[in-house]
Amino acid sequence: MSRDSAIARAHRHFDDGTFFKDLARRVAYRTESQVPESRSHLYGYLRDEIGPQLSKLGYKTKVHENPVAPGGPFLTAEKHEGDALPTVLTYGHGDVVRGQEGSWAENRDPWKLEKVGERWYGRGTADNKGQHTINLAALDAVLKARGSLGFNAKWLIEMGEETGSRGLREVCETNKPLLKADVFIASDGPRLSAERPTVFLGSRGCAAIDMWIDAREGGHHSGNWGGLLSSPAIQLVHALSTITDAKGCILVPELRPDRISNSVRAALADCKIETAPGDPEIDPAWGEPGLSLAEKVFGWCAFEILAMTSGVPESPVNAIPPRAWARTQVRFVVGVDPKGFVPALRRHLDKHGFPMVQVASAPGDEIMHATRLDPDHPWVKWSVASIAKTTGAPPAILPNLGGSLPNDIFADVLGLPTVWVPHSYPGCSQHAPNEHLPKALAREALQIMAGDRKSTRLNSSHRCISYAVFCLKKK
Repeated sequence: MSRDSAIARAHRHFDDGTFFKDLARRVAYRTESQVPESRSHLYGYLRDEIGPQLSKLGYKTKVHENPVAPGGPFLTAEKHEGDALPTVLTYGHGDVVRGQEGSWAENRDPWKLEKVGERWYGRGTADNKGQHTINLAALDAVLKARGSLGFNAKWLIEMGEETGSRGLREVCETNKPLLKADVFIASDGPRLSAERPTVFLGSRGCAAIDMWIDAREGGHHSGNWGGLLSSPAIQLVHALSTITDAKGCILVPELRPDRISNSVRAALADCKIETAPGDPEIDPAWGEPGLSLAEKVFGWCAFEILAMTSGVPESPVNAIPPRAWARTQVRFVVGVDPKGFVPALRRHLDKHGFPMVQVASAPGDEIMHATRLDPDHPWVKWSVASIAKTTGAPPAILPNLGGSLPNDIFADVLGLPTVWVPHSYPGCSQHAPNEHLPKALAREALQIMAGDRKSTRLNSSHRCISYAVFCLKKK
């Protein structure tokens, strides 16, 4: 059977070390999108690595300049097999966060893939080079097993996701005909746990907001002026303390939903959050009271203070600082309007006696809007049934990821149903030293992506659907 043959080929590709070599080659590209000196690596990753790989699989590829300076480039690829076949658009990002050399355990080189026990360490192994390498390897296995995919396939790879996906919206708007598809299915973010395959259908939105006080020009001696001059740091701390209670429950109504819908609550009832060795200990009393842990992170909003400064923290002096600043963030779900955040906070601060606190959207940070596909959508049912057939157990279904992805661009700009099949897990240390990909998880993910199934319950517009992300097959 072609399904078993594709899976067997995928396993051989993994077990003979070819997959490791492919990932090692990709990890070696220093694609730090936050570092201007890395621009040549951003282009090299697309032109010398991913582009040639897709070309070998029969894709026509093109590298696009970013219309928003100084964003990274994009690559699009298309493989057309038939006008009557459905089209799948998938996505990945080849850029990574800073390598943080010198901070990894045992002084590991973040740009060299290293096997340590049952884990593979290196920058990008989890986010996102390892994930799209799995999907590329699955495509290769399917093509070798049966000579064709049985569907039309398109790729979009960006090189600036870690700096806010600047230019992605414009590229998608400009290239709508090129990116036209029936469904978007891709891999990023973590599973619910390392052991349980997961499907998520959107993401929480993310909005960064700055709050600050400019009290006066220059600092003044705290001995001569202490008790006479207002302290912007003290005022800002008190202002921030009114936005949530002492346990993180949001007190500004516009920054939170009215309720969790019954469909979301039902989906999350099957999703249990558990910690693994090395994970931080969960504070069960933190956040909105009365919600399960899963509901707090996947069904509700969170307000965070990411950074604060006043004075010169690295070298304090005996002076009342003239300014205090904080970068805050709202992670929000569908039904909460981010356009209302700044006005709502302005009204809230004025009401509580803090007119001196200024508030504005953080400069340079694009809002990622919240999205969520209906769990009853046909593509969701198909994906879930396919994963269950391959693994023998149903995957976890998350209405949305707890983090944020530019999913609103695919859902709203391109108008596609979006299904994500992640190949990482919460303890992967993405964005930190010691980022890694568990060997067992990667092998299972490759099996999932290389399997297929015949659907007998989908309507005619989906008549050529088969398994998971890339492995579609005619009825």
